Amino acid sequence: MRFGSLRQWHWVSSAICLIGLLLFAITGITLNHAHQIPAQKSTLSLEARLDPQLLTRLELENIDSGPLPKPLRLEIRRALGVYINSAIDAEWYGDEIYVPLPRPGGDAWMSIDINSGEAIYEKTTRGVVAYLNDLHKGRNTGVAWSWFIDVFAIACLVFSFTGLWLLIRLQKSRPGTWPMVAFGLVAPLIIIILFVH
Repeated sequence: MRFGSLRQWHWVSSAICLIGLLLFAITGITLNHAHQIPAQKSTLSLEARLDPQLLTRLELENIDSGPLPKPLRLEIRRALGVYINSAIDAEWYGDEIYVPLPRPGGDAWMSIDINSGEAIYEKTTRGVVAYLNDLHKGRNTGVAWSWFIDVFAIACLVFSFTGLWLLIRLQKSRPGTWPMVAFGLVAPLIIIILFVH
């Protein structure tokens, strides 16, 4: 690989990683001090009565697992303004349906009484910091964010390895390189061995 192309790989991967590295570095600090950062908890509760004819027509008593039928999801959207993804599996308990709706930075759920049509929806959010912390962990973030984390991690590896190779290529003009690399390796090892129990 030519030196110029190596530098190009390095700066392109660094450009791709820049915002992600900032996000993960900042949320690394907030996760490390999560017990010191107060949550900004808020709860939204909604209630509505769904169309009883629709519930009867769908014969929901005969279903014991799986996602909500599309007509029911559309009725929930109409009555409560809440979107239920077709990939979410509901929990069916005879005449009651429970829909878990976990989300980054909070939680949500819905309960539907099949006989009365009463639907209860509750969403809890814990603030921006909790949202960003959950993005860091990939908690309840979905497939697209999971793919982003994988692509970002690969870009970070390219950035790191091209940086290492540049250090090897430029070591003669920068004599402090290897002591700093060694420090970056040894310091966390010493902390782990001596202080992490």
